[in-house]
Amino acid sequence: MKIATREDIAAPIEVVFAQLADFDGYERAALRRGAEVTRTDDLSVPGIGMSWNAAFDYRGKERKVRIELTDYDPPNAMILATHSTGADIVIVIDLVAMSKTRTRMNLSVDTRPRSLPAKVFVQSLKLARSSVLKRFRKRVADFAGDLEDRCKRRMA
Repeated sequence: MKIATREDIAAPIEVVFAQLADFDGYERAALRRGAEVTRTDDLSVPGIGMSWNAAFDYRGKERKVRIELTDYDPPNAMILATHSTGADIVIVIDLVAMSKTRTRMNLSVDTRPRSLPAKVFVQSLKLARSSVLKRFRKRVADFAGDLEDRCKRRMA
């Protein structure tokens, strides 16, 4: 199942990409929310091959995932691949400079179930596609707003 949305951000593309590529910040945020996150690569700068193992509770069960940065093209795009026992998820973030101070972020999430429970879960998401898409777009809009605020503080 693939869902996608786009958001416009009032900041230059380089600043937006730098904020999106703040992987240490994402690690800290996940740890604050109770997840266990371990970096599994030895790269000193962000790039293809960065990877993490994460464990967190979701719907009453502990989930374990492996996240890998499979494409890294500053300041245009990045692709993250997530693998778990039940599903593979590919997250594509594509940035387009609309002007010197405006950037469009295209975000898509493609979920491929690999187990029967995951297939049932994804099928239930497909049945509720409009509400799932609405919640997804709201979350991405909130994230883009926060990202825009961080970009403004960084540029000030």
